Amino acid sequence: MGFLKKFIKNTFRDGQQNRGQSSFANLSEEQLQKHLKIADYDGFALTDAVRPSFDLQVIPRAGYRHDKYTDDRTGVDIPVLMVSASRERVFDLFVDLMDPIGGEVDVVLETSHEKANGHHEDMYREHIDLPILKSILYDFEEMLLNDGCTGIAVLNPRVPVEVQFDEHKLLIIYGHDLSEFESVLADHGIECDDEIKFLTEAEHVHSSSDEFSRQFEELRYRLGIDD
Repeated sequence: MGFLKKFIKNTFRDGQQNRGQSSFANLSEEQLQKHLKIADYDGFALTDAVRPSFDLQVIPRAGYRHDKYTDDRTGVDIPVLMVSASRERVFDLFVDLMDPIGGEVDVVLETSHEKANGHHEDMYREHIDLPILKSILYDFEEMLLNDGCTGIAVLNPRVPVEVQFDEHKLLIIYGHDLSEFESVLADHGIECDDEIKFLTEAEHVHSSSDEFSRQFEELRYRLGIDD
């Protein structure tokens, strides 16, 4: 097994499955290491969780766009905001985006640690006070920012509305009235650009570690989520 294949198998998860030859396929170790060390793209800083394709099919940048999610069961279209923010502001933005959800929320932890082919597992916790949740999440800020195998969603099913901080460290907001969330984005200087492309729309790789996997289990315990 070549260095790249071994490296991706053990440390990274390829974000593009069965879409032709990877842009990483013929790289030397030196080329790979140089690419993985690049975290700044014209002032936009990536976390350690994800890196774009070697040929930069999508160049990461800040912004958000309007989208929609169609419920397979009901056929109803639900408005969506997809958001990309630089490393230095994305976690605080995520925390502020929780405020319009309500004082008591539900939480879903998503993990793809030790999962194959992009599969993941969701773990659900109902009814947690928002200030308590925020306090716990700040204790795990480094892991939540930099682990490419951990995602989290905060929701209020009674509204309904949901904010995801996904494995790619993108923010995804679902709900029928998203005006309050757009105000939060404006306060953080995140501008609307409905032509923006995200790393999830091209080849990319995820990074994780045994230590982040351990911290995920600790976070699960702190949130009171059983196996």
